[in-house]
Amino acid sequence: MSNKLVAYFSATGKTAKVAEKLASAIGADIYEIKPEVKYTKADLNWMNKKSRSSVEMNDKSFRPAIITDDVDVSGYDTIYLGFPIWWYVAPTIINTFLEVCDFSGKKIVLFATSGSSGFGNTGAELQPSAPGAEIMEAKVLSGIITDGKIKSLVDLCQ
Repeated sequence: MSNKLVAYFSATGKTAKVAEKLASAIGADIYEIKPEVKYTKADLNWMNKKSRSSVEMNDKSFRPAIITDDVDVSGYDTIYLGFPIWWYVAPTIINTFLEVCDFSGKKIVLFATSGSSGFGNTGAELQPSAPGAEIMEAKVLSGIITDGKIKSLVDLCQ
């Protein structure tokens, strides 16, 4: 087991590809954060105020259920945490993940995918869900994910 873990949530597969490339490049283990109920295309329709993702993101206390039977972060010093940016922050499923595990004394490095948004208040909004952890923002990747973009993320993560 590596002392580094790349954990990620990916609704459409884009963040998964980045996470896989990052884990391979830095020699880290990889873990997918899986919702108990997968997101459909309709769930992700941000233009529909009643879509699942819109409802979740409009209530910062909402915690989508995740599958937790195989999660154990105790053996890792550094966790690279990836997700798509939704409404300028991490999806609330990331808060769920941070709250079901003990990240005390660990370093959490955030990376994200986005069509056009930056991190916004992501770090500050995630910190209460991971008390005792150091959270740092690495990079938001947008557009086509090239090897050069992965290399720039790897360089930030080393």
